[in-house]
Amino acid sequence: MIFKSKSAVQTEQFASEFAKGLKSGDFIAFYGELGSGKTAFVRGLAKALCPDARISSPTYAIVNEYIGQPSIFHFDMYRISDDDSLYSTGFYDYFDRDGIIAVEWCENIPFGLPKHYYKVVFHKGIVEDERIITIDRIEEK
Repeated sequence: MIFKSKSAVQTEQFASEFAKGLKSGDFIAFYGELGSGKTAFVRGLAKALCPDARISSPTYAIVNEYIGQPSIFHFDMYRISDDDSLYSTGFYDYFDRDGIIAVEWCENIPFGLPKHYYKVVFHKGIVEDERIITIDRIEEK
């Protein structure tokens, strides 16, 4: 699936629609450069699933939890580079929790991804706020 967004608001609206097809246990792996729309996408997910949550980038906290139906566990792996560092964040414990795991900067943790996940790639478009968002369902054996 490919979506072209002309603004952060459109990205959030698209993500809210995408969220309607998600369920507890789903994993969303985000890829894209700084400022490409990853956190805006999570805001859209949360508007649909966790409407009372205040969404912010978990850059310094590593993970933010948004309580909803289901909850969203929002990770930022910008500063993570190896499995020991990933393990020390408590990341793997979230696989056993009831919720959706949404992870920014999955370029940094290919070794930590599950076998089944949504791969969401962000590219900046030609005009300033334009984004091209590609979503694929990854099903590894």
